Amino acid sequence: MKKIYTLVLALLVVGTSLAQKSPDEFLGYKAGERFTPHHRVVDYFEHLASTLPNVELVYYGESVEHRPLFVAIVSSPENMQNLEQIRTDNLKRTGLLEGNPSTKVAINWMQYNVHGNEAVATEAAMMTFWEAANPNNSESKSWLQNQVLIVDPCANPDGKERYTVWYNQKGNKILQPDPQSTEHSEPWPGGRPNHYLMDLNRDWAWQTQAETEQRIKLYHEWMPHLFVDYHEQGINDPFYFAPAAKPVHEQVSPFQHEFQEIYGKNTAAKFDANNWQYFTKERFDLLYPSYGDTYPMYNGAIGMTIEKGGSGRAGLGMLNALGDTVTLEERIIHQHAAGISAVEVTSRNAERLADEFANYFKNNRANPKAKYKSFVIKGEGNDDRLKALLTLLDKNKITYGFAGNRSGLRGLDYNTGKSASFSTTEKDIIVNAYQVKSVLTQVLFEPEAILEDSITYDITSWALPFAYGLQAYALETRLDAAKPYVKSAFEKNVVNGTPLAYIAPWNATIHAKFLAALLKEGIRARVTEFAFEINGESYPAGTILLMRNGNQYVADYDKKIVDLANKFEITLATSNSSYVDKGKDFGSSDVKVIKAPRVAVVGGSGTSSLNFGEIWYFFEQELDYPISILEADMLGRFDLSKYDVLILPSGNYLNGGNFTKVMDWVRAGGKAIAIEGSLGMFADKEGFSLSRFDTDEEKKAQQKTDAEFQKSARIEPYQDRERMGISTTAAGAIFEVKMDQTHPLSFGVGQNYYTLKNNGRRYAYLTNGVNAGIIPSLDHYRFGFIGNKLKPQMNQSMVYGMENQGRGQIVYMVDNPMFRSFWESGKLIMANAIFFVGQ
Repeated sequence: MKKIYTLVLALLVVGTSLAQKSPDEFLGYKAGERFTPHHRVVDYFEHLASTLPNVELVYYGESVEHRPLFVAIVSSPENMQNLEQIRTDNLKRTGLLEGNPSTKVAINWMQYNVHGNEAVATEAAMMTFWEAANPNNSESKSWLQNQVLIVDPCANPDGKERYTVWYNQKGNKILQPDPQSTEHSEPWPGGRPNHYLMDLNRDWAWQTQAETEQRIKLYHEWMPHLFVDYHEQGINDPFYFAPAAKPVHEQVSPFQHEFQEIYGKNTAAKFDANNWQYFTKERFDLLYPSYGDTYPMYNGAIGMTIEKGGSGRAGLGMLNALGDTVTLEERIIHQHAAGISAVEVTSRNAERLADEFANYFKNNRANPKAKYKSFVIKGEGNDDRLKALLTLLDKNKITYGFAGNRSGLRGLDYNTGKSASFSTTEKDIIVNAYQVKSVLTQVLFEPEAILEDSITYDITSWALPFAYGLQAYALETRLDAAKPYVKSAFEKNVVNGTPLAYIAPWNATIHAKFLAALLKEGIRARVTEFAFEINGESYPAGTILLMRNGNQYVADYDKKIVDLANKFEITLATSNSSYVDKGKDFGSSDVKVIKAPRVAVVGGSGTSSLNFGEIWYFFEQELDYPISILEADMLGRFDLSKYDVLILPSGNYLNGGNFTKVMDWVRAGGKAIAIEGSLGMFADKEGFSLSRFDTDEEKKAQQKTDAEFQKSARIEPYQDRERMGISTTAAGAIFEVKMDQTHPLSFGVGQNYYTLKNNGRRYAYLTNGVNAGIIPSLDHYRFGFIGNKLKPQMNQSMVYGMENQGRGQIVYMVDNPMFRSFWESGKLIMANAIFFVGQ
């Protein structure tokens, strides 16, 4: 009986080994013949996991459109049996877990297809994972002896599927490389972003998107030593791999630099052997902290970006500028070669990767490298903004504590950009760099990154106190928390009698969510346009009142209000009188009823898909408030009288009859909110007060300056022209904006708001409108790169304004207040524009 059992077991093992299939065998077509739908990618990895004992799938969540998010893990059979020990040992190296590791296995994580229309990546992921997992590949068996390979074959399945479905519909049966053929002209919005048209490769630190937040949770369970992120670039560029371009952040360690060189040379040898073109040390820098290469870098890993020429436009094959056909097959093979190179160098350097990873956390935790070692965030009066920031720190595993009562401290005041004395209270928070997440802490809080080179791929300033609208200080010395942070339990509101009015605060995004929920329930809310005092308490303009009068027909009125306030953890005050001690009584005409607005946003061709996505996401996922989406090229067919608010994302798409139709709607009582580039559709036109210049003399003076600049640029060395070009651009420059606190656009924001300027647009003060937010002087510049030719133009410029047109209004937003959905403080300005302006 025992012999029969052994024979059956042996036959089962042989059968299992014969059952594994390569991607070509499983899918039924060769790599490069078509793009594989996401569900078939899932099927293939499930096939490998079911037929190979050393392959494991981990489903870590799902996309917005409910497609599975997963990673595939492969290593030697011995390592797979000991996988949990390897994982926890690695966390001990970081300090996230206590204890000493007993294993030394490198962890190599490779991510594909974070940009959906860079769809070659997923095809390459299947090929590379198969080569590593193939039990008949003796070379791969040696690679897996000392490394765990984690592959995320598609980090953005919704974007990839949008692209794949479109291409499979439009692609020709016979390869058509003609760039003018329809299959090479992807329509708006393209497959690059996720469901909400957000760029997942710029969301790592902020974790605003569901895909990112779920992935980072898994990332923190592993903390890989190497992270390789696969992309595509323009078709006329060959192939890019590390080392990265400058600027490289000062926090990147010597070993991280060195390993990029090791990888680059190994990959170059493979490409040279095949006569494949490539470049390194250009274009793709290591600065902005929310990329798929920088975020791992600031978490101790070797982060690297891979870019193959082609992208969504190339499809199955397209002619480049040299007349060569760049095929999908070629792109897959090249990315596959880059992936195998990463597996090889990880195996050769596995022990050193583990040791250097441990040293990274040990050294930085004991001796933080950057200038500022501690950060104090003031908590008084900003409870809900502070709560939002602490939630982000928790997602990034950054620790903090209560400051306690201290005096005689000195540090950089973020608000002024200058050194100042200050003291702390029991409500203030201390975040210092003497912790596991030392580097990430310093990077996210640094007022300004040190630039080796001003030519950067992304923004240059992102400091969290500005993003969350909180007063803070950066200290050059260590300042420990007086006691651990313990979140105080929310004291729930209770229904207590029948108060005449409930009073709710307005200074954080959560308050806008509360208001949106009230309006959806049919509850009439009011906003106070003047500050007031009642029952010994002071309340600023923008405070929300919920009066019993006007809500008498709302069933379970008190319970609904209290339940919603408790859901959002908002403490309500009450009053049994409309008579105030100071300010306007509750029955005043300056206490405005907030009409629940019917909102639409313009999307489609001509609009910025990213800005559109930020707006769409804000309404659906943050406000949870309905919004209609109107295609720009179909506006002529729509009845705009159905809407009270029309949001115009950045872009240029209103012209002729559509422009006239929108303006007729505004003058009849509608409200348009124009953001960034869309202001150009109104600027310098008769009947509008929006203009680049106050006077013709100013315009002529600027034209003269521009002409002189262009003349000097013509004789600059050719290779310096890119550097000349950035002198008229802004890359995340932070300016202090003086807000008119008497105007509804400013309610809850405070007197000073800090804008992130990412464009070179400059507008003069409105001559026939309200300049609600201005840059009155260049003294209001704080941090971040802005070109020397552009910076002077910001003097006495408008950032946020409003002008009346007939019975309606146009709200002008020169800077995007919701940039990438992480600029938290700007969301209140958008909420003000939606709910309060024009009421």
